[in-house]
Amino acid sequence: MSLAYSVSPRPAHIVFVVLLAISSAFAQGPAAPPTESESLQDSIRELREQVRELRSAVSEMKTESARYREETLALRQELQQARSLWPSQGAPVVSAQADSGVAADSTSRDQASVAQRVVKLEEDQQLLAGKVDDQYQTKVESASKYKVRFSGIVLFNLAGNSGRVDDIDVPMLAFQNNTFNHGSFSGTLRQSQLGFEAFGPLVFGARSSANVQFDFAGGSPSDLNGATFGLARLRVGTVNLDWANTSIVGGQDALFFSPNSPTSFATLAIPALAYSGNLWSWTPQLRIEHRFNFTEESKFVVQGGILDPLTGEPPNAESFQFYRVPQAGESTRQPGYASRIAWSHPASGDAITLGVGAYYSRQNWGFSHDINAWAGTADWNVPLGRRFAVSGEFYRGRAIGGLGGSLGRSVIWDRPLSDPTATVLPFNSIGGWAQLKFKAAPKLEFNAAFGQDSTFASDLNALANEFSYLDANLARNRATFGNVIYRPRSDLLFAFEYRRLHTADAYGMNQNVNHLNLSMGVLF
Repeated sequence: MSLAYSVSPRPAHIVFVVLLAISSAFAQGPAAPPTESESLQDSIRELREQVRELRSAVSEMKTESARYREETLALRQELQQARSLWPSQGAPVVSAQADSGVAADSTSRDQASVAQRVVKLEEDQQLLAGKVDDQYQTKVESASKYKVRFSGIVLFNLAGNSGRVDDIDVPMLAFQNNTFNHGSFSGTLRQSQLGFEAFGPLVFGARSSANVQFDFAGGSPSDLNGATFGLARLRVGTVNLDWANTSIVGGQDALFFSPNSPTSFATLAIPALAYSGNLWSWTPQLRIEHRFNFTEESKFVVQGGILDPLTGEPPNAESFQFYRVPQAGESTRQPGYASRIAWSHPASGDAITLGVGAYYSRQNWGFSHDINAWAGTADWNVPLGRRFAVSGEFYRGRAIGGLGGSLGRSVIWDRPLSDPTATVLPFNSIGGWAQLKFKAAPKLEFNAAFGQDSTFASDLNALANEFSYLDANLARNRATFGNVIYRPRSDLLFAFEYRRLHTADAYGMNQNVNHLNLSMGVLF
């Protein structure tokens, strides 16, 4: 039997407007300190901050160098004045009186000491000047007067798989082996990233800034050994306006109502445990957030925004190379709506953070096949002393393949969508993940994580003939991993990870694959 959904979008509009009104009504209080997430992106940002501290140290060296130059000039003047008291042959004036001889010897020793100081200062000045020149050579210039910062990571991965997977470099799903594929070994630089940050003027009292980030996991060209020639791919890019307690962000970014991700340098191209309980998508969006104090130490953040209502569909095969055509979510002519509320409190040198979020959008699959997509989320980050921490997320949703739910699928149908009699049903799914982090030392940490994404069996069995833009028979995907990350310096890292993938279909077929990954990276 065909199920059709037709719900007026007005309630969603009203809820979203009310959320924005409440958010903007809060009084401006003291700015809340940023909470440190255990996600991989926060880990990278932490390393970048350390690199920036080094750059700040070089800036201080420049100031010190200028001071040394002033001291050197003063000492040279002092030395010149002292030398003017000597005769032209450079020998001290010898008086017949004994006390005059003593004074001459003292003056000679003082002049020698001053000369040594001058020589040492000149050597130090030359050393500092060389370091400052090196810094200037690496400075990124901007066409405008505002500062631009270039950053990124060069990451090399060696990977081995014991069976057939969807992607040998960054595997997410396990498949049944065939004659041509029953395991693999590979190396890649495709997960390296490049980013730019630009800092603009004050606008209505807000600091303006922008950033854009790329990697090389956008596919491979049709060329000899093209698998190693990763194509550049846009990940995130945002324009930001930041006041003391309020921020407006517009651009393409991660899901703000699903902010955490496990820590892994084996999966930078796609967040770790994606399609195994970790909702993710780099989605065009416009959001606003407000931060305020709940108590003297506890902080609250309220976020709300609109998003491109992605459904997970691949681009239309006939037009994807040149044009963009509306998909099921965009055909409704309205955005997706999302919100999140989070509470944080200092603990063990970090912060406990607990958050809940919600998402809603509409989808039109043609011939009045209207679907209401929604999701509820929960996220947490809890330090357990100074060495341990647990983090994770949980979700329950429907038709959210565009957010990575239900293994990337939003709906199923029993006949071509061009057939007016086709039945279109949404996928209901549930999933989540959890991670335990152990910081054995400032430069050494261990992580263990587990995640699972499950599609409701009732949805898989509802139709006699099932079709989807991905495999309609996938029922469950599970991933478990453990890794060790060593950072001998703030800008250098080594990591080793073991992961086990388990994928099951609606017919009870289970596939398991083991994945080993060695990572070496340099941040800049």
